[in-house]
Amino acid sequence: MNGKQITKLGFERKAIGLALAAASLREGAGLSREEILGELRGVQANPDAFLGGVYDALAAELIAVRGVQEARASSDLRPAPLPYPVWGADLIDPGAHTQMDVAMRLPISRAGALMPDAHVGYGLPIGGVLATENAVIPYGVGVDIGCSMMLSVLPLPSGALKTEEAKALLMRHTRFGAGVGFEKRDREDHAVLHEDTWDALPLLGHLHEKAINQIGTSGSGNHFAEFGTFTLAAADPELGLEAGDYLALLSHSGSRGFGAQVANHFTRLAQDLHPTLDKSAQKLAWLRLDTEEGQAYWLAMNLAGRYALANHDLIHTRLARALGETPLLRVSNSHNLAWKQQVDGKELIVHRKGATPAAAGQLGLIPGSMADPGFLVRGRGNPAALASASHGAGRQLGRKAAINALAKKDVQAYLERHGITLIGGGIDEAPQAYKRIEDVIARQTDLVDVLGQFMPKVVRMDTGNEDV
Repeated sequence: MNGKQITKLGFERKAIGLALAAASLREGAGLSREEILGELRGVQANPDAFLGGVYDALAAELIAVRGVQEARASSDLRPAPLPYPVWGADLIDPGAHTQMDVAMRLPISRAGALMPDAHVGYGLPIGGVLATENAVIPYGVGVDIGCSMMLSVLPLPSGALKTEEAKALLMRHTRFGAGVGFEKRDREDHAVLHEDTWDALPLLGHLHEKAINQIGTSGSGNHFAEFGTFTLAAADPELGLEAGDYLALLSHSGSRGFGAQVANHFTRLAQDLHPTLDKSAQKLAWLRLDTEEGQAYWLAMNLAGRYALANHDLIHTRLARALGETPLLRVSNSHNLAWKQQVDGKELIVHRKGATPAAAGQLGLIPGSMADPGFLVRGRGNPAALASASHGAGRQLGRKAAINALAKKDVQAYLERHGITLIGGGIDEAPQAYKRIEDVIARQTDLVDVLGQFMPKVVRMDTGNEDV
């Protein structure tokens, strides 16, 4: 036997040497060349059957090569993106379209949609909705897993809380910023911290203490807590509210450092599982839900989503208690999460990265900027949008672009004209960095119905970059 004969069988690289070594042993055992070639063809056809014998090393190599080939084939992008609908195309930058096109070329993608607040993100664009089959994409959910909104409408007239009182309450009962938590004596407990889920994965057990330290707080960037006026134009039996103006609290927060570490851990894991994935799609590496890794992420993601809502719960509970009031209405929704959802009669995984769930009759919140209105909406369950809507106004200037383009005096003048008192906040979060929320809402009248409007008055955020 020689290398040329082995190569003619189709063996490559390392397998040629292993085949020659095994063939030499078989020749020593008295087998003819034709008998050995027949055995080698058998190893090629079914390497699993030859593990443990004289062909063990060759069979193991062929199995490994087969795995790489299967991974490469399963990671190949479609030559062209699947079609997807777009709402408010005139408001969306080309980069977001490009990112969505890449997402719709993934072999696991089945449907998608782009919301009118869409702009460039990491992997899936912010404002992107993507339905996949038996797979979840960590960066399709985002780094701030479970990022969400909550509104509390209080049984007080809109002018019942003076500006200085509102400032004092927000300073006393909220905390903002990376790594920030309440002092231990002021920290409150929550049922989410006592779930058995924390013991299900070593990673979650490792992050449990971080979650305890940061419970009831908010991060940096566009997270906020604000008092303002909620206006309901007409009585709504489902809401249980009469028409009028109410004092209300609106917050935007997520899963803090706990969620970020979960996102980054599983994104690295997904990328390792898809080493041949096209460079343009590397941030969209996925985990199959029928694998141990996929199930682990699904468990951790949903815990992070519950933890994010627990942060809101404590923020609203603390402030309502300080006012001595019980909210007439509390509404919340997550907008960075993945859900199992029936799409055309089949269960798919619907990722909403900066998109509000808007099933028929479902309540949701779509905020503007620190000085512009937000809206309480009811979903219309539009199937083309995968029952989704925008999650806010959406950026028209990136953070660096806003800092470079906007003057502090102009931002301050805008806030003064709108009667906004700001605690913290940076130029990168200026109202001028965002699209006009009225334009965004106008582009999605077939996705949601507007029920009420919230107008901020006293806003607290992290100090941010280039403070206003």
